[in-house]
Amino acid sequence: MEIIIGLLIIAIGAFCQSSSYVPINRIKEWSWESYWIVQGVFAWLVFPFLGALLAVPSGHSLFEIYVANPTDTLWTMFFGALWGVGGLTFGLSMRYLGVALGQSVALGTCAGLGTILTPIFTGKTDDLTTPVIVGVVVTLLGIGIIGYAGSLKSASLSEEEKQKAVKDFNFTKGILVALLAGFMSACFSIGLGFGESLCFPESEELYQTLPATLMVTVGGFLTNACYCFYQNSRNRTWSDYGKSALYGNNLLFCALAGILWYSQFFGLSLGKGFLASSPVLLTFSWCILMSLNVTFSNVWGIILKEWKGCSSKTIVVLLVGLVVLIVSSFLPQLLK
Repeated sequence: MEIIIGLLIIAIGAFCQSSSYVPINRIKEWSWESYWIVQGVFAWLVFPFLGALLAVPSGHSLFEIYVANPTDTLWTMFFGALWGVGGLTFGLSMRYLGVALGQSVALGTCAGLGTILTPIFTGKTDDLTTPVIVGVVVTLLGIGIIGYAGSLKSASLSEEEKQKAVKDFNFTKGILVALLAGFMSACFSIGLGFGESLCFPESEELYQTLPATLMVTVGGFLTNACYCFYQNSRNRTWSDYGKSALYGNNLLFCALAGILWYSQFFGLSLGKGFLASSPVLLTFSWCILMSLNVTFSNVWGIILKEWKGCSSKTIVVLLVGLVVLIVSSFLPQLLK
């Protein structure tokens, strides 16, 4: 029963993450670089900090754990900075491919690499059991099927139809950017692996990974801030921040996007607390989160009519890919 609860919590977090880009469509008159860094303040600083505070026992300070483990803290932030590059290109992948296909390719790559590379980088290769590896392979198979559906979509629609669904649709450029985003985004999982020591032994198990999550997102924020402020200067969009009449609307939707995005990692932490009895699912939990993110992002893609006008064959291929991803989420538990 605890395993089912853990998976449900991770699924709820995945649904929230997949919904996080919907509020961005309600942001008015701000350039991409302006709203991206503002939502990042909420997603990568404010809410991760509040979440990390839940892991601090009474009488202690959050920063105690970082001072006590300076090397692990710096490594966690370093991989967070690399993940920040993935976050930047992740946004571009959805610009060129749409929410559904962009998240599918990027998160699928992230799922497989994050699950495999984290034990390798942290020296815990014993965690790479056969069920885990099989689960990753099936996940990548599901992503490949969804990618094939995307190629069918690209081939069957006219340029006008593609741009009606996704304004800047570009399949070739989008796939390359999405693969890069997925590769770099896997560094988030590696950062969490290096941050396993960043917790108070007496804190509740449900919250123990949240201080490490904060250090990863801080590293990612620094990368994104450098790029966004550079774009503000290059595009002369500093004036966006001076449009006070838009603050109420834009800050509201940036905050909403931020808390929805952060919910995936808050849910991952809580969910792993219920998966403690299954070492296989603990190792595979990153892949579960990413595959569910892909599943729900495609649900949003259908809702947002990104697949409208595609042939029935394309829709069938898409649905097959989604079923494979759902199966991959619990397959390792069945094989152990």
